[in-house]
Amino acid sequence: MIFIFQTSVQCEEDIQQLKPHLDKIKPWAKWNFDLEDCDKILRIDAPTNDAGEIIHILQTNGFVCEELFY
Repeated sequence: MIFIFQTSVQCEEDIQQLKPHLDKIKPWAKWNFDLEDCDKILRIDAPTNDAGEIIHILQTNGFVCEELFY
């Protein structure tokens, strides 16, 4: 399942701050940020459907995160 989130992540340093949390909670998932996009998109390809967990990780680390539905 692929999840797409709009975030407030702005730079590579922000990604490095989140990396250990995203790697730890979803070690089997593939994830990436698109900082070129105006919505600072986070895409996660994971075998679960727990978007709330991802939103919680980002919010706990001081970032805005909302799931986008296409």
